[in-house]
Amino acid sequence: MSKPGAALIWAPFGSLDEAREVASTMVAEGHVACANIVPQLLSVFRYEGAVQSAEEVGVLFKTEASALERATQRLAQLHPYDTPAILGWRADSAPEETRGWLAEMVTGGGTR
Repeated sequence: MSKPGAALIWAPFGSLDEAREVASTMVAEGHVACANIVPQLLSVFRYEGAVQSAEEVGVLFKTEASALERATQRLAQLHPYDTPAILGWRADSAPEETRGWLAEMVTGGGTR
């Protein structure tokens, strides 16, 4: 059996309420162990052929590496944007305690 790993998912949202609702659902459904909400970002991006900017709310989701694909797919379903910028990656390094906690919360339906 391989040891548990850590993974992160980043996604911007249009409002704090949207971010909180989606983050709560992701945690409640067991896709992620935790979500850190960054309440105010200024995003600059190209959309519909023009450079635009908007205030957004960022969320960093923490999950177990084996759940990364499932979690990003579920996040895409829940996200209110038509084309959300959802990025997920495996963390190269995390303490054993952190990896164990993620595994317990995400794959074990933990209650810690």
